[in-house]
Amino acid sequence: MDEKLALLLVEDDPQICKELIVEISKDAESFNLVGVTNNSGRALQYVCDTHPDAVLLDLELSEGSEGIEFLKRLKSVEISRPPFVLILADSVDSLTNKVAREYGADYIMTKDSGSFSAQGVIDFLRITKPIVLTRKPRDGYSGDMTADELQEKRLHRRISNELDKIGISSKSVGYRYLIEAIKIIMKQPVQHVCNIIGKKYGKTENSVERAMQNAINRAWKNVDPEDLLANYTARIKSSKGIPTITEFIFYYAQKLNNEF
Repeated sequence: MDEKLALLLVEDDPQICKELIVEISKDAESFNLVGVTNNSGRALQYVCDTHPDAVLLDLELSEGSEGIEFLKRLKSVEISRPPFVLILADSVDSLTNKVAREYGADYIMTKDSGSFSAQGVIDFLRITKPIVLTRKPRDGYSGDMTADELQEKRLHRRISNELDKIGISSKSVGYRYLIEAIKIIMKQPVQHVCNIIGKKYGKTENSVERAMQNAINRAWKNVDPEDLLANYTARIKSSKGIPTITEFIFYYAQKLNNEF
């Protein structure tokens, strides 16, 4: 199977966001969406955590010059290979075009063009995928990851992305524990996974279990039911209508094992 192109979407237009996500999902063999945000600071964190191959960047984010600010700060981020940056702009004058190029934008598409479409954006990325995947490492970088480290990083970001989709808060302690648990079960189904995680972090088995279940409970309480139904398709056996930790972990372990 060909390597997937890891994409980060930085866009604050809800409709365009939705259309791009739909188009990306149509070609799961070619693309992996590692994150979606409308904030440049959060986007930089995604870059550091997930090392996307390409970034789809809205130049006119809600806070004005955030798109340009993202490009400026991206140059100093400690990553082995800078992502391909595809600018999606409402309109681009010659000065903005020049500035974006100088700060590292690779290609610019304008949304006010009659030919602009989400499908066109993804078709362009599909064509440029071989070039993007063979971009040279950043000069002077000495921290290249091994194949195993890169695989671990890709797995971590895939799990994170799945949890983000259903509203599991990344600020909760349970978020980290759930990622760890899914990784463990993907490698080898074991009993007492909460005990294993507790020993790693110096916590009791009960506190780990409680944190994970609380994170799941909050998502099922606060997130739009339609989003949950769309992204968590396993049958929930619990009478409370909320997956148990075991159901939750094994669902994602099985789902992601098909990729890894």
